[in-house]
Amino acid sequence: MKSLRKYRVIVLFIIDIIIVCLAHLISAFLLEETKTILTESYNFLLSNTIVGTVIVYEVILNIFGAYRSITRYENGKDYIQYMMVAAMSGLIVFFLKYIFNLPLVSFKQIILANILIGVAMVSYRVIIRFILTAGIEIEKVNEDKKNLLIIGAGDAANDIIKSLKTSTIRGKYNLIGLIDDNQNKIDYTISGVKILGDRYQIAEVCKKYDVDIIFFSISNISAQDKKEILNICQETGVKLRVLPGTADLIKNKNIMQNLRDVEIDDILGREPIELDNSDIAEFIKDKTILVTGGGGSIGSELCRQIVKYEPKRLVIFDIYENNLYNIEMELRQKKYDEKMEIIPIVGSVRDKQRVDKIFKDYKPFLVFHAAAHKHVPLMQINPLEAIKNNVFGTFNVACCADKYSTKRMILISTDKAVNPTNIMGATKRLCEMIIQAKNKVSKTEYAAVRFGNVLGSNGSVVPLFKHQIASGGPVTVTHREITRFFMTIPEAVGLVLQAMSYAKGGEIFVLDMGEPVKIYDLAVSLIKLSGLEPDVDIPIKITGLRPGEKLYEELLMSEEGLQKTSHNKIFIGELSDITYEELQQKLDELQKIVSDEDTPLEVMDETMKKLVPTYHHPDEVNTKIKNSREEIEKRNNIYEIVNEGNLENTQGAT
Repeated sequence: MKSLRKYRVIVLFIIDIIIVCLAHLISAFLLEETKTILTESYNFLLSNTIVGTVIVYEVILNIFGAYRSITRYENGKDYIQYMMVAAMSGLIVFFLKYIFNLPLVSFKQIILANILIGVAMVSYRVIIRFILTAGIEIEKVNEDKKNLLIIGAGDAANDIIKSLKTSTIRGKYNLIGLIDDNQNKIDYTISGVKILGDRYQIAEVCKKYDVDIIFFSISNISAQDKKEILNICQETGVKLRVLPGTADLIKNKNIMQNLRDVEIDDILGREPIELDNSDIAEFIKDKTILVTGGGGSIGSELCRQIVKYEPKRLVIFDIYENNLYNIEMELRQKKYDEKMEIIPIVGSVRDKQRVDKIFKDYKPFLVFHAAAHKHVPLMQINPLEAIKNNVFGTFNVACCADKYSTKRMILISTDKAVNPTNIMGATKRLCEMIIQAKNKVSKTEYAAVRFGNVLGSNGSVVPLFKHQIASGGPVTVTHREITRFFMTIPEAVGLVLQAMSYAKGGEIFVLDMGEPVKIYDLAVSLIKLSGLEPDVDIPIKITGLRPGEKLYEELLMSEEGLQKTSHNKIFIGELSDITYEELQQKLDELQKIVSDEDTPLEVMDETMKKLVPTYHHPDEVNTKIKNSREEIEKRNNIYEIVNEGNLENTQGAT
């Protein structure tokens, strides 16, 4: 490589010398008479001038590092530098002639020659760059080139085009054109690539040019427009790659490295959520914060967002050491440990003594309780573990929060706690009851935040579908009509922090999850986003509802009302009337059941139904819901009712 670099410098050096010589000869023929040029004295002056100019040019070029610049990547800034070198060298030669009275040609010849030198130096470097980047050199024909279409005709698209021409992947793609909604751009070109039409011509263009892959290059676009364009692209069956948001582009300026596969949240069409950071910071800055289940998908994102508000100490508590280690290392690599204490603790919320020791040692100001067993089918066949971990684990944390004067405790709940049809949902509803009952007898402020499925979380259906698609299928869906609410992890956690700042004690905060999504449609979308055809390339298999699974999830309970908060994505359910004494009786009864590992599942199930009045068998709930879709739609649209200020109708809708 060093020898190639050396030969390259020698070649450029020789070309520059030739240019200096030719420029002076041309200026002589243009400005002097033939008789003068042929005289011996003039030839002496011209020779001295050429030698002097060559020396001056090569010294200045080396000072500016011109021979260390890679011609392939030179741009306007470099070309301006070459023109400055020409001007500076001309001035130096001029001063040498008149200050030191050196035998050189006339001033006007020096000026003309240096103009020619500057133009020639820039021109031949532009030509070399064009040859290298435009592929004029002879290449081996690559029959595997993929026909590429780029959505967007802005700066990002221009950067992609440049990368395709200059990088090692140049031979992988045949760029057939661009798509842009700006009608004034259509039929014009960017870097030689034609803009073929707007979003409504994507399908036509893909078919006409047999497009193999689409790059979506618009980073600054509304969620709804992005969703619409991606849905159009999805219907073409072409593989999609997409640029992330502007903030991610700033972190990684290599445009090609930013391109990623389309994620399902790209096509949900949810606008970014704005938070009141000042309210959140007031409760976190310079405080000790405890996150239970801090290594899980929700818990770890809580940690990522909490550290941005600069707490004094972050205590991360988790039973699974690998996840705990991963989030600890992630935060340390980002140097958050230089601003605060990061304390990872291995242990279980079921261990009352361990929980008590943590509270005693660190006395957390805020507690986010995310530790829980969440997998519905697993908990359905392991109900004892769900009760021990979810119910009594939550009770242990809540009691310690009271004992050690924690300011506020936030329970991470779930939509499965609403009219639960499984043990997991019933235990989470009981956790909500613990929080609301405990709030009535303690100075600590207790609240819960309830939301649905989060994309990419442990146990989410999306990673499972992706794995099944990568394995060639089939993609398994339990029921063709099953629906769920979805939200991204950062979005959910951001709203949890915002709800925390609103809590006064006893609330169940309900997050606006948007429109419910059919899981079958989700599977179809993920297959298409992979450039494959559902039931052709990847089969979809209906497996039947699993134990405890219901068709539709709800975010509200029928006995709950709904109140607005100052954030349009956060609502508050009515406070529960359960007393702490009633709760204690329920827990005592439950403790007798879980103390015996041989308790039959039927007995445990009946006990949970007794303790959680809204707990019903899934068949009963599914039948009721199927026969009353209008009622479910009212519940799912409750946010619209509240936002319109029609609070009188709220109770009826729930």
